[in-house]
Amino acid sequence: ALIIVDVQNDFCPGGSLAVNNGDSVVAPANILIRKFVSAGEPVVLTRDWHPENHSSFKSAGGIWPSHCVADTRGAEFHPSLEMDSEAIIISKADTVEIDAYSGFEGTELESILKTKGVNEVVIAGLATDYCVKNTVLDALKLGFETIVAQDAIQAVNVDPNDGANAIKEMIAAGAVFNSTDTIINNIN
Repeated sequence: ALIIVDVQNDFCPGGSLAVNNGDSVVAPANILIRKFVSAGEPVVLTRDWHPENHSSFKSAGGIWPSHCVADTRGAEFHPSLEMDSEAIIISKADTVEIDAYSGFEGTELESILKTKGVNEVVIAGLATDYCVKNTVLDALKLGFETIVAQDAIQAVNVDPNDGANAIKEMIAAGAVFNSTDTIINNIN
């Protein structure tokens, strides 16, 4: 299965929690989406779907500016992301008190993938050092072979080395990093 993590307006340039060059992940993500759809493989899109007073927001004592509030433009997927009608949308961190960086945390993602017989996932999206990293680490813990599309991720880099450190952590946990081209060439 393909898991596209949080490619939402608020994480792209102009958004309230913009990742530098966050929209650069859209083109390779679209290539992956097209390939997975044509191969009949599941495509999952995760999204932050926060209530207005979410605990992660600075206004509620958290560390982040308000972002990805449910049913706002900021929470919508990037307009250039190719939405397939069959895509599975997973909303996370949709209660006030729970913050979820991983697409698996507090969601049905694991059971959906297992029901579909998935044992390998390809992960792309935003941001390398938070939601991508945590989704990758959880996928590995749950027993999924996990490949990261290295040209389809971008880091927030609150500290300048956060993205690089996250990549090292994912590799150490067993994730494989490949280019989009390599990944699509390995899909039947």
